[in-house]
Amino acid sequence: MMLTLLISGPKQPGNDIDVYLEPLIDDLKSLWVGIRGVYDAHNGEYFTLRAALMWTINDFPAYGNLSGCVVKGYKACPICGDDTPSHRLKNGHKICYIGHRKWLPINHPYRRQRAAFNGKPEYGIPPEPLTGEEVLHMVENGDRVCWKKKSIFFDLEYWKYLPVRHALDVMHIEKNVCDSIIGTLLEIPGKNKDEIAARLDLLNMGVKTDLQPEYGERRTRLPPGPWNLSRAEKREVCNSFYGMKVPEGYSSNIKNLVSLQDSRLLGLKSHDCHTLMQQLLPVAIRSVLEKPARYAITRLCFFFNAICAKTVDVSKLDKLEEDVVVTLCLLEKYFPPSFFDIMVHLVVHLVREVRLCGPVYFRWMYPFERYMKVLKGYVQNRTRPEGCIVERYIAEEAVEFCTQHLSDNTEEVLPYIEQHMIHIKTAYPKFRKRTKWLQDKHNSTFIQWLRFKVQSELEEDNNGVSENLRWLAAGPNMAVPLYRSYLIKGIKFNIKAQDDVRTTQNSGFYLLAQTMQVASAKDKNPILSNMGFYGVIQEIWDLDYQKFTIPVFRCDWIDSSGLVVDELGFTLVDLSKIGHRNDQFVLASQVKQIFFIDDPMHRGWSVVLSMPNREYNDVIGDEVLGDVIIECEPFTRGMPNVDTFDELVGELGGQNIRDGCEDIWIE
Repeated sequence: MMLTLLISGPKQPGNDIDVYLEPLIDDLKSLWVGIRGVYDAHNGEYFTLRAALMWTINDFPAYGNLSGCVVKGYKACPICGDDTPSHRLKNGHKICYIGHRKWLPINHPYRRQRAAFNGKPEYGIPPEPLTGEEVLHMVENGDRVCWKKKSIFFDLEYWKYLPVRHALDVMHIEKNVCDSIIGTLLEIPGKNKDEIAARLDLLNMGVKTDLQPEYGERRTRLPPGPWNLSRAEKREVCNSFYGMKVPEGYSSNIKNLVSLQDSRLLGLKSHDCHTLMQQLLPVAIRSVLEKPARYAITRLCFFFNAICAKTVDVSKLDKLEEDVVVTLCLLEKYFPPSFFDIMVHLVVHLVREVRLCGPVYFRWMYPFERYMKVLKGYVQNRTRPEGCIVERYIAEEAVEFCTQHLSDNTEEVLPYIEQHMIHIKTAYPKFRKRTKWLQDKHNSTFIQWLRFKVQSELEEDNNGVSENLRWLAAGPNMAVPLYRSYLIKGIKFNIKAQDDVRTTQNSGFYLLAQTMQVASAKDKNPILSNMGFYGVIQEIWDLDYQKFTIPVFRCDWIDSSGLVVDELGFTLVDLSKIGHRNDQFVLASQVKQIFFIDDPMHRGWSVVLSMPNREYNDVIGDEVLGDVIIECEPFTRGMPNVDTFDELVGELGGQNIRDGCEDIWIE
């Protein structure tokens, strides 16, 4: 909190921030060496506190002030250093960071055959950064090409041995990349990377020369490039964003960010850009642009979705790192060089930091910025802000400690379900091998059987039956209250009628159930496996068992004929096709919230998107359940293979000018 007070905008200390950090460094040195009097009561001895840290900076210029690294010019990348693939644009008067082909395998079709770069073989992944010893040697010997000072953190004994001393902030990298994509597609002033200077730079570099500007007496014509949208496409993208209804707490109201008059997105915050890049942008552009440019953008969104997941498969990181290099190469094929600022280049190093530091959510800035807002909201007396924060914090902690959650009662019934199946097979020996008949018989007779079973056990031995099971067997109160909204484990569910009059959508859900799958009505050997079901809540029932209540959803299930998965892995549903009408109820504790976005490519169909789980201690929702990965379901199953990308999307036909798109005129 105190350090945030020192960085005061244009008057911030800059490189002199080390002066303000000296007390912190002294404390860290004391912790590393050992504080006298620290006693371990368990082992009965004094011990040494070992403190090691890694800094995440939410502003790239501040990265240079703290680390002492140069973050401008040809060698602005703190990871690449001298190997930064940079090029100065003559007309744009800035440096772009292109040439990621040098990190592709030699036999890759997108890679140009060229000599070794700086005497090093060009193959595969980006280079490793300099070690702490190498940095100290360069700075102390006056070789400050990439370093403007020796950071005060090198006074710490362990600092030079850390593989990652200053982590890249994924939150702001993702925001800046999103701003560049949205600004270029919708031609937003101040964020558009396609201007006259950018077209002249293409001409000077000898690439895409057919896109050069044509000057007239009063105005200049810019031919439409692969990245340009027509007026109709801009309206379609904005209308798609304008019509999106997301669950409460998912993001801000997207409708308020859209300006339909001039086809723009305005006022995007960091989390808005996060939701766009993770899920919403690939849906909005499904029916615009040509396939190569559209799929290149979608691949970049796939990468951010995978890199921000709460569970990371380490065995897939090498493939993910190779894919992101190819994605940047694809973007270089279809976007102007001015698009590739330092933030776009830093994307290539994010996989390395995941490999060394773990999942992104442990070190990005969202939790800190959200919690700072919470602490600021505690302040009532501005003359004593610290006291207000402390008092409110203690009170809130006490309330949370006293909060109790009801336990799930279904586990107590599982042994009785197995007993009932054995009872049915014994009573009907002729149907022992007919699995579907046994399951239907179980569903229709279990409740009555359970009531008599529990009653008989109570008569024999009262201690063998729990109180919860006694109330369950007795059945609920027949007067069932109905609710329009229900809050379950921090997630709000609404009925469909409530969503129709609100700006949010909380009525969609997904259920993964173990069910019997039959080939036809005459199939006598069904297969028991996991299967996903999508539904919309029509009513919320609260079953009252006297001692506890159980929320139940009455829903409309989407029929299997209204469910398809396209080539990119997007799950599409037709909400008008209702099935499974004989089984309309589901326990609220068994479902995961999802929401539906109208598919701009196929009228009448909707794209299924999942509500991220913000309970980081509960990662069950992120594990692979059957064939579906819930957390990023539409983005992982059908991700196009790099080797077949050109076959999937086709080529641009040897020209860069977009057919059927209006010219851009500049007065």
